[in-house]
Amino acid sequence: MGLRDIIAAQFSEIAHQQRCELVPLSDNLELLRSGLDSLSLALIVTRLEETLGFNPFESDEVTGYPTTFGDFVSFYNGRRH
Repeated sequence: MGLRDIIAAQFSEIAHQQRCELVPLSDNLELLRSGLDSLSLALIVTRLEETLGFNPFESDEVTGYPTTFGDFVSFYNGRRH
């Protein structure tokens, strides 16, 4: 399973657990329009840290944050250890 698939699976799982209606994921999908709230996105980041072994948001090099699903995937891909 590739990184994008792992991230998409976490989006789906958290949406199901939080009873949120997740819209179809695409690179251009704005995270704020995904159907998930900020708590759900925080849970995704926590789960991904457990799964991948790192949290790119904790890096001293962070200068901006992803706004779309594609940005989110790239954010993780670019900071992979």
